[in-house]
Amino acid sequence: MAVPPIVALEIGTSKIVALVGEMREGGHVMITGMGKHPSTGVRKGEITDLENAGVCVRTALEEAEETGKVSIRQVHLAISGGHIQSLVNRGTVPVQGNDGEITQEDIDQVMEVARAVNLPPDRDVLHTICQHFCIDDQEMVIQPEGMEGVKLSLDMLVLHGVRNRLRNAVRVVRSVPMEVQDVAFSGLCSALAVLTPEQKAGGVIVIDLGGGTTDYVAYADNVVAAAGALGVGGDHITNDIALAFNIPLSHAENLKRDSGNAVIDSSSTGQKISVPADVGFPGRSISLRSLHTVMSSRVDEVLRTIKKHLVSQDILNHVGAGVVLTGGCAHMRGIVSLTERIFGLPCMIGRPRGVSGLMSVTETPEFATCIGMVQYGFKYSRGTRSTGIGALFKKLIGG
Repeated sequence: MAVPPIVALEIGTSKIVALVGEMREGGHVMITGMGKHPSTGVRKGEITDLENAGVCVRTALEEAEETGKVSIRQVHLAISGGHIQSLVNRGTVPVQGNDGEITQEDIDQVMEVARAVNLPPDRDVLHTICQHFCIDDQEMVIQPEGMEGVKLSLDMLVLHGVRNRLRNAVRVVRSVPMEVQDVAFSGLCSALAVLTPEQKAGGVIVIDLGGGTTDYVAYADNVVAAAGALGVGGDHITNDIALAFNIPLSHAENLKRDSGNAVIDSSSTGQKISVPADVGFPGRSISLRSLHTVMSSRVDEVLRTIKKHLVSQDILNHVGAGVVLTGGCAHMRGIVSLTERIFGLPCMIGRPRGVSGLMSVTETPEFATCIGMVQYGFKYSRGTRSTGIGALFKKLIGG
């Protein structure tokens, strides 16, 4: 029996993307359809205008239907936003058996306890991800069943976000109208799309540089050790350029794409760039070195903020496979060298793995999130799982 296609939807700050993926032999995913549309009503990955965002989503889904030759009734939604954070919660239970042997019942109980984290009343859990078990004083146990001990502990990574902001993303999709089959954090989707098992085992950081947000996921000791999002992205760089040189946003975006650099290029000294006149803005000439300085300052700030989070959790010392960049801003000149300098680790541009189909999608870093959401849908949503919030949203919104 053929597996039905998965439709992934990403409501980004700069664009809405919908991808249709089909499962082929050997677990290979083929992207057979795509729709995209510039975003309105979205800021920093969060909904600011339900109606306008809904129109953009509807247009992207209609294009995906046409190119993929499918009728779309439900989607898997990738969610981001600067409000998404993570914490590690340790749960501990006594081993129940008289002989001290740990059973699946003990494991189920400690997982339930580890998930029971106290959050502020306006927040909901987005994912719970098991890290490592601990038996008495023995840390880093991978599979405790059948072993002996007095108490069993589990470290659980809990991703959480502001309830209303999470729900508003789902409401946009339902206004199309369209059902939301499942949701996942965009950063996890990007990591799923581009990482190899060897990178995860060696410790790796994935940074998705989007238009309005920057997501990050760090693997250490072969588990997800930290994840989160910053409400800063490529649009903020464009805004910095517009303010620094008193030029329209459209010209600032063109400068960023055509002449920008995340590092200050020594060869740019003395070079000038002409900016044409526009309504309300006179034409002018700006220093190329000054442009690079403005861009480098913002990118440097974002990367150092992520590094600070990881250092504070003692994760960076467990990262040996370097940094992988995804998202539209991964195309920025100089971004790899700046990242290597800040983190002191090798850096590369991540491209989706294990997928084929539309070359414009499968070979570029900006579609990693949506491709990862397709893979996530095939991997998790066909069976029972406990890491998402699809059931939670159905309860909260009445689905």
